[in-house]
Amino acid sequence: MAEDNNPNAANGQAGQAGEAERPQVQFSMQRVYVKDISFEAPNSPAVFQQGFKPKVGLDLSTTQRQIDEGVFEVVVKVTAQVTHNEDGATSFLAEVEQAGLFRIGGIEGAQLDHTLGAFCPNLLFPYARECIDNLVNRGGFPPLMLAPVNFEAIYAQRKRQEAEQQQGDAASAE
Repeated sequence: MAEDNNPNAANGQAGQAGEAERPQVQFSMQRVYVKDISFEAPNSPAVFQQGFKPKVGLDLSTTQRQIDEGVFEVVVKVTAQVTHNEDGATSFLAEVEQAGLFRIGGIEGAQLDHTLGAFCPNLLFPYARECIDNLVNRGGFPPLMLAPVNFEAIYAQRKRQEAEQQQGDAASAE
């Protein structure tokens, strides 16, 4: 008996046809790599002879670009400059551009912008953080474990600033 007595079979086919019309969301990290890396200790070895009272300056930025259809490169750039003592001399400068290739499909517009501007950097930052710590350690300095960063908040702040700037530009144009 080859009959299909499943009442949901027809509905399942209709549901599949409806799903085929909607784009399927696809997201995958294809590769994680270091795009650029730098470490400088301009005042060594003298810096090791002094008392070490570090003052950390941290700079973060992200960029993204489309490489191919549905393939995007996202780069998180982390620069850590540590000075010591009262003289403000640089102990070390560590810089990493941590990059990733992401395959993204079925996401467009503001949602794609959010994914590239907040979600992908959140995935890449732990790699950058580890790389900075490793560089500092190899330079002979105590570990520099950077605190986690909330790229969602950074993205939201950037969007607010862009909106305020657009409002200011529109007001000045009137």
